[in-house]
Amino acid sequence: MTVEYRGSNLGNKRARSVLVGMFAAFPMALGLPVAALQVRVTPSNAHLGDTLSVVIDVDNSTPSSNVKVVSGDKTYPTFETAPNEYRAFVPTTPLEKPGSRTIRVMEDEKVQNLSVLVRDRSFPVQRINLPPGKAGVDATEHELKRVAAFKALQTPQKYWSGVFIKPNAGSISTIYGVRRYYNGKFASDYYHRGTDYAGAEGSPVVAPAAGKVALVGRVSQGFRVHGNVVGIDHGQGVTSIYMHLSRINVKEGDFVKRGQLIGAVGSTGAATGPHLHWGLYVNGQSVDPVPWRTQEFK
Repeated sequence: MTVEYRGSNLGNKRARSVLVGMFAAFPMALGLPVAALQVRVTPSNAHLGDTLSVVIDVDNSTPSSNVKVVSGDKTYPTFETAPNEYRAFVPTTPLEKPGSRTIRVMEDEKVQNLSVLVRDRSFPVQRINLPPGKAGVDATEHELKRVAAFKALQTPQKYWSGVFIKPNAGSISTIYGVRRYYNGKFASDYYHRGTDYAGAEGSPVVAPAAGKVALVGRVSQGFRVHGNVVGIDHGQGVTSIYMHLSRINVKEGDFVKRGQLIGAVGSTGAATGPHLHWGLYVNGQSVDPVPWRTQEFK
């Protein structure tokens, strides 16, 4: 269709002004390009087990909380970290395949697709032979429900600041991501979901970062696998768990600071000897805690 404007020069000028105004007001309706989102993903050299931080800068003139980050079939929560700046965490695990993955970022009508390379990582393998009829310790239904609800927390507030510190002074005895064979059969759904510290019985366990105590469980309450356990909600989908404790020094609802005493190393639950299991979860998935001790995630 051709639109023709006739009349005086003044009329033509007014018509042109109206037309320009229409284009400015309705860019999407007329198929005009929309300013691209500014997105940064770190770390740039990611490996399986790393936490991907997706930072989105939105247009200063149209700040919006309607920012979405999608990877695969999952949508990850976004939180405002500065004026007109949002951040989402995308966890990766040893159970995933390495290679390129698409991260889709949306803010109202703006869409940005990013191809992010997550490299493979060599995880140690343990071979365990169990005698015939040997049964492992089974978690109770109460234990599983409490822990699952804790790991699913996505509190809007951000409690932590800066890098995380070691929760115990002992040396690391088992790293994150170890895979296992049981009686020669590979456990495809298993990986060591945390870092173990070989601390002495009764040695102090401290909070690596600030947060709110959201889980306290004891053997006497049916925590047969985790043993005496403390879970800290650091906010915005980041939680950490401390297992096999001999003593618990906090209660649910307490707010703890980085370095504050929360318990002591023990061998309660499914443990063959004194050690601390520290697990870090991001949006419900177990990630490697070590990068959080060297890199600041804002």
